Amino acid sequence: MITAYVRLEVRRTLRDPGFAISTVGVPVMMYLLFTNLGADDSAYRTSAMVGMAAYGALGAALSVGTGVAEDKSTGWLRQLRITPMTPRQVVTGRALTGTVVVLPAIAGVLLAGGLANGVRMDAWQWPAVALTLWLGSLPFTLLGIGNGYRLTAQTTGVVNVACNLGLAVVGGLWFPVTLFPDWLRALRGHPHPPLRRTGRGGDRRDGPRRDGPGGHRRVGGAVRCVRGRLVPAFGEDGVGKWPWGTGGSGGARAYGSGHEHGRTAGRPA
Repeated sequence: MITAYVRLEVRRTLRDPGFAISTVGVPVMMYLLFTNLGADDSAYRTSAMVGMAAYGALGAALSVGTGVAEDKSTGWLRQLRITPMTPRQVVTGRALTGTVVVLPAIAGVLLAGGLANGVRMDAWQWPAVALTLWLGSLPFTLLGIGNGYRLTAQTTGVVNVACNLGLAVVGGLWFPVTLFPDWLRALRGHPHPPLRRTGRGGDRRDGPRRDGPGGHRRVGGAVRCVRGRLVPAFGEDGVGKWPWGTGGSGGARAYGSGHEHGRTAGRPA
C-alpha cells in the first residue's frame, strides 16, 4: 500500500511543471550563469556545482511540505482516511517521496557541471557527492513536512521559500564564503564545510579536520531543531507516538484537520 502511495506522490510531483522549473531548471541556470561570468576558474566551477546541487536538493526537499499543505487545504489528506493506510504510513510515504524527488535536482546540476562546464573529479567523488547530498536532504524534507502539517498552504510556501533562500545564502551555496562580510561569515561559522571540500577534491590549506565537539554540537542542534518543528506539527501525544498515532492529535493532523472544508475533495492521480 505504501509503495503505491509513494509512486502516486512521486508521479504527481514530477509532473508538476512548477516543480521541475524551480528545483531543476533554476539551479542549473544559476550554476551555468554564475560559473561562466568572468575568468575561467575550474576550482570554482567544481565548488559551485556541489553548492548549487545542494541548493536544488534543498528546494526539492522543502517543496514536499508545500505539497502537504496544499493537499490539506483541498481535502486530499482527509480523503486518504478511507484507505487502509495509517497516519504513520501517510507521513512515511511523504518522507520517502522527498527522498526520490530530490534526485533530479542533484543529477541535473552534476550533469551540467560535467557536460557543460567540463568539471573533472575522481571517479569515486561523483557518487560520493551525490550520495552525501541525497542523505543530507532528508532533514529538510522532514522540516518541510512539519511546516506543511502545521501551517496553512500560503504560509507554508512563504516559510519554505524563506528557509530555502536563507539556508542557501548562509550556507555558502551560491557564493564563496570568502566574499561574505565579516558578520555573515561569523554567523555561518565554519569557513569550508566538508561537502564543499569534497567537491573541490580537498583543500590542503584547510589542514586536518578540527570540528571536534563543536561539530557534534552543531549536528545535534540541527536535529533538535527539526524535531522541535515536527513534534508540535503532529501533536504532543508523546515522542513515541508522533507522527503515527492512529488517534489523538497526531493521527488527526497526519490526515489534515476535519474542519478545513465542509466537503471532502478528491485529488486526481
